[in-house]
Amino acid sequence: MKTDWRYNRQNQSRESIAGIGQIWHLLSAFLFFFAFFIFSVSSDASSFRLNELREIKKEAGSDSLRIIAELSSSFEYTTGKLSNPERFYIDIKNAIISKSFKNSFSVSDSFVRGVRVGQYNSNTVRIVLDLQAGDFKFEVTSQKHPSRLVIDFYSGAKNNYHQALKVPPIQDNPLKKRIVIDPGHGGHDPGAVGYNGLYEKNVVLDIALKVRDIMRQENPNYEILLTRDTDVFIPLPKRAEIANRANADMFISIHANASYNRMAQGIETYILNWTDDEEAMKVAARENGISLKEMRQLRDELSIILASLESESKRDESIKVAGFMQRSLISGLMPEYISDYDRGVKQALFYVLVGAKMPAALVEVGFISNVFEEKMLGNETYRLNIAKSIVAGIKAYFSEAPVKGVMANDLEPFGKNKVSPARYIKNKI
Repeated sequence: MKTDWRYNRQNQSRESIAGIGQIWHLLSAFLFFFAFFIFSVSSDASSFRLNELREIKKEAGSDSLRIIAELSSSFEYTTGKLSNPERFYIDIKNAIISKSFKNSFSVSDSFVRGVRVGQYNSNTVRIVLDLQAGDFKFEVTSQKHPSRLVIDFYSGAKNNYHQALKVPPIQDNPLKKRIVIDPGHGGHDPGAVGYNGLYEKNVVLDIALKVRDIMRQENPNYEILLTRDTDVFIPLPKRAEIANRANADMFISIHANASYNRMAQGIETYILNWTDDEEAMKVAARENGISLKEMRQLRDELSIILASLESESKRDESIKVAGFMQRSLISGLMPEYISDYDRGVKQALFYVLVGAKMPAALVEVGFISNVFEEKMLGNETYRLNIAKSIVAGIKAYFSEAPVKGVMANDLEPFGKNKVSPARYIKNKI
């Protein structure tokens, strides 16, 4: 049979074109996956870039020292101790020393003789602290926003919380109530700082000392212990531990508030609990020394943290304590207060209240970030009135007496002259 050569030629051409098309598709697929592989490898390499140690600096207090290492991103670290001479070291993993590294730490501190930094190996930075001889302790923590390694030194001999932990529980007089007052912050931790430079740590310490003095002079059936009576740093978990060791009947932590909104004002009292309230979370984040993002992440740890409440009855008693404290402060300090000055009783996850085995509350006595309230908080008479209001709230809780009856004719100038905060600032300060 005769074959049509034109028909065969067309079929060969079609088969050739089809083959080329298949080869092109295979080549395209290969190029796509090759490019994807290269991109993935480069992305992994870029994400694995070594961290950079940028700076080491210190913040010194009278009985404390904080050393801060600034890094470019989040990090992992290990620690160790060496003897003869005494040294402490921190190894920061997957890190290098930045070309612009700054070491602003000076030697001959009462805790540390010096700080040495070196590239221990290709991806490990070692920080060595040459320690002075003496009775002191230290803690190492990490922060994420910004990325920091923080080493806190504090004097074991001078930190009065060691003495408070040794206080025996009251057994001979069950009618005598023991209250632990916790002035927030202290030492290298100033807390919030006002526009004119007023430190929260100084305000709350003065108020706490006044509470103790008033109780000792006027109320022999109450015993007041302070977590600190000088300008020293105490880690947050140690504060509730003091109250627990002392077998206290009440734990009150005193703070001054702060906000980016300079017009924010007023008094509020907190108990330990979870909240979805944005402002309450911001307050707790600031007092806890963490970011708002980390506060939101605590939701996953809620069951563990709230287990410290131990029972519904303790939480109910804490609510009652907070209620008496809030009403006492408002009625004592602001008899004619403006409507938004009473910020009420709220709840948030404050580390300082975690673990307290007795009714506990945290009081924010005003906004140090508000220039007018900063001026009030800097006034001796006003701080005395805050202390009297706290004393009255304590007494009201244990006696369950009406707050107003307890406060009668006790406070000046607010309780006597009935003036508003604005008029007080204008006329009295």
